[in-house]
Amino acid sequence: MVYSGLSIYPRAIQLQRHHTVVIADDHDIVRKALADVLLSESGAAGPTFEIVAQAVNGLDAIAKVKAHTPDLLFLDISMPHANGLEIINDVRRWSPDTCIVVLTGITAGGLLAHVVQAGVQGLFSKASPAADIVEQLDLILDGGHYVDPGLVALIEQSNGAASLTDRERQTLNMIVAGKSNKEIARQLNISIKTVEKHRGSLMSKLAVRSVAELMARALKDGLIDPI
Repeated sequence: MVYSGLSIYPRAIQLQRHHTVVIADDHDIVRKALADVLLSESGAAGPTFEIVAQAVNGLDAIAKVKAHTPDLLFLDISMPHANGLEIINDVRRWSPDTCIVVLTGITAGGLLAHVVQAGVQGLFSKASPAADIVEQLDLILDGGHYVDPGLVALIEQSNGAASLTDRERQTLNMIVAGKSNKEIARQLNISIKTVEKHRGSLMSKLAVRSVAELMARALKDGLIDPI
């Protein structure tokens, strides 16, 4: 489910006012700018934020979260060494109470839909004003969810991309890689008939009629997993 602009708090009282933070982005200027914003907002009438670590790639992000189990992780889902969904899944494993806020420049609705489905608490465009992000942190840290309205529109435009199963995504990636039905069946340990069923489902959900259209749609919606 996508939440946009909500201001409903699951708990009546915010119990914790000091929050530890890990910032993960492969661009130094983004990490510094975000840290400056959080530190400038700390104290006074609002919560305080402590930047306990910064990460420069996907594997580094997972390691820093595992080491610090922060209250809040700001995450860029397009970093070297591990893709965004892998990072989110590992964070959920090692630090299940960490709130994940994704800041992204990605506009592929299909990929954004899968990020939301992975269970992040916040999803913002890197073009979002800093004040808008900070304004939603109380909601997010109290267990709420927020998705930037502009990204909601992109997700809705992706149509069937959000409904692909994990197996269909695996099949799609192998089709784009040029593998035959026989090769896909062998690698996924399924029958050729099942592969054909997945192909048909992909065509239907993504509203395409040929493999060429399927590949173009997959690239457009960011449905190809990084190698």
